[in-house]
Amino acid sequence: MGLRSRKLAAQTVRYLILIAFAVVTFLPFWNMIVVSFKPFQFAMEYPPKLIPTGLTLANYKEAWTTGSFGHYFKNSSVISIIATVGGTLVACMLAFAVSRYRFAGRGFIFAVFIGSMMIPGITFIIPQYLLLKNLHLLNSYSGLILLYVTGAVPFHMFLFKGFFDEIPKEMEEAVIVDGGNRWTFFSRVALQLSAPAIATSVIMNFNGNWGEFLGALTFMSEPEKWTLPVAIRMLQGAHATSYGLVFAASIISMLPILVLFVSFQRFIIKGIAAGAVKG
Repeated sequence: MGLRSRKLAAQTVRYLILIAFAVVTFLPFWNMIVVSFKPFQFAMEYPPKLIPTGLTLANYKEAWTTGSFGHYFKNSSVISIIATVGGTLVACMLAFAVSRYRFAGRGFIFAVFIGSMMIPGITFIIPQYLLLKNLHLLNSYSGLILLYVTGAVPFHMFLFKGFFDEIPKEMEEAVIVDGGNRWTFFSRVALQLSAPAIATSVIMNFNGNWGEFLGALTFMSEPEKWTLPVAIRMLQGAHATSYGLVFAASIISMLPILVLFVSFQRFIIKGIAAGAVKG
């Protein structure tokens, strides 16, 4: 067997392993989709059918109407969108200041933010609860949005800083010579050059806010203010054996994230590779 044949055989084996891994990984999700379309009496049939017959949309209709599911979807949408915009904007401006300005304590501030990424988020639950209580923001959308924004800043600041560090100093000086200032450079040049980082930040930020469960459960005591993950968990508790209903609700909650990732996945790869790695 020649060298070329050995390389082709090795490449074929690698692809087969990756395909097998992808199939094994996708099967549980596919089963979840299939069960969500099955009537209740056939949800857990044995042996399971990967291509079933007699599918129905009843589970999706019931999931949307049971327990004001549409209301919780709206809650999650409003909170996630506002927190995503706020978190991305704050992280972007902070990263620009740390990257382009020279001031006392600059390195220390950056180290503190990076160090905070190594601390498990659950350890902040009690301090966050006390903070929101003292600010009278418990059980409010504003309090939850505030936590989401501040929680997203460290990682996304790290992401943006990698992009801003790569912008030549001469470009900023040219803007100032032409009559602009640092705000002009930030708003008209730096942000445009950092478009992949902005897209990456928005997608990852929205994903984290949309799926966040512990904070929403802890800080929101009124059921009408719950977000979608909390509502699904309560739905699961009330309909423990209605797997089709629970799976349908879960798939509905996943649709916005799937659409974002499928539509902008190239920005995520480009943004992390060019920004976070350099940072």
